[in-house]
Amino acid sequence: MRAEEYRERARKYALDFVHYMDPEGHAIPFGRSLTYRFATVGFWSALAFADVELPDPLSWGAVKGMLLRNLRWWSKHPDIFQPNGMLNIGYTYPNYYLAENYNSPGSPYWCMLAFAPLALPKEHPFWTSKEEPHPFKSSSSALPEIKALKYPLHIMVHKAGHTFLLSSGQKCHYPLKSTQAKYGHFAYSASFGYSVPTGGYTIEQYVPESALALSDDEGEMWKMRRDVEKAELNTRDGLPYLYSEMRPWSDVKVRTWLLPPTEETPSWHLRVHHVQSGRRLQSYEGAFAIKGTAKATGRALGALSSSSSNEGTESSQASALTVSEAGAVGIVDLKASRTGKVLEVDANSNLIEARTVLPALGMDIEPGKDVFFVTAVFAMPASEGWTEKWRQAWEKRPVIPDWIAAVIQ
Repeated sequence: MRAEEYRERARKYALDFVHYMDPEGHAIPFGRSLTYRFATVGFWSALAFADVELPDPLSWGAVKGMLLRNLRWWSKHPDIFQPNGMLNIGYTYPNYYLAENYNSPGSPYWCMLAFAPLALPKEHPFWTSKEEPHPFKSSSSALPEIKALKYPLHIMVHKAGHTFLLSSGQKCHYPLKSTQAKYGHFAYSASFGYSVPTGGYTIEQYVPESALALSDDEGEMWKMRRDVEKAELNTRDGLPYLYSEMRPWSDVKVRTWLLPPTEETPSWHLRVHHVQSGRRLQSYEGAFAIKGTAKATGRALGALSSSSSNEGTESSQASALTVSEAGAVGIVDLKASRTGKVLEVDANSNLIEARTVLPALGMDIEPGKDVFFVTAVFAMPASEGWTEKWRQAWEKRPVIPDWIAAVIQ
């Protein structure tokens, strides 16, 4: 009876976890213990090992495809290995900034969970089934492109070739290193990974990737969302949204609404913040961090121009944008007078790319004033034909929903 209850839970979980899988193979990085790497997809291996009856629309061919594509994705990152062939502590390259205090040289070998199907007989349907594409790519798929998950308080998104999630702001039950980055960011992407702080001074070390960072000491120390007082999953106009509240200081309150993409602007999501502060603050909010080096030279990106229309950075009064071989990422303020800037964040802060930059918006907040930020975040991962699409998608800005416009009046 107990085993069957676990199998039933696994069936239900599978219909949620499939949304964390990018159709190209990568799982959305979220939380701690990421040096275990492809242990994340060990769930699909465990389904086969436990001989779970799959729920519709999943098939053994789809499960096999998600597992094998993930292993192929990792095979494209040879820097996961030490010279002696052992896995190192890191993600796509050796990186101790993301490590936890319980990690050891043996930690990465939790990845072996992914190989559980090797214990199955060759007659098992996992082996006899033909590998199939991700259910998102099936014309008959019943999987929604946007799905709200009640228990983790996540909104899962697969739009315009980008698989990512919006998060209510979780936290680990103990003071984990970089917990504000591993659990507190507004969004987590399969294509761009996430970034962790590299030090305790300056905004470039804190790396406010998919986060709102606040400082009350002229920008020396920064706070980002780590603990929330309230978190809710709601629906408005047929789309889910997340609401949360935090108090980085006793006299500062930040309310946040996170809205997924719409059909009209599928490469954009919205973040709305209401900041009430009893002290003077500096603020920075970042988009996704993106590879910040030129493809031909490996050097820092220059300015985006007509002669380098698919590689470079640009910033203005209300926006910042970066385009590189990884795709295009940008951020726009639809209401406040924030200044756009592409931050040259510290090396090795991002899980996937060793050198990244971060399109961001900055503004000082005076004490005693209520401030509303309406942030539109643009992201288009590199894929076939993306270089001909990103500019038009970037220039088509999202519209502030009427109910949000009423909130910020």
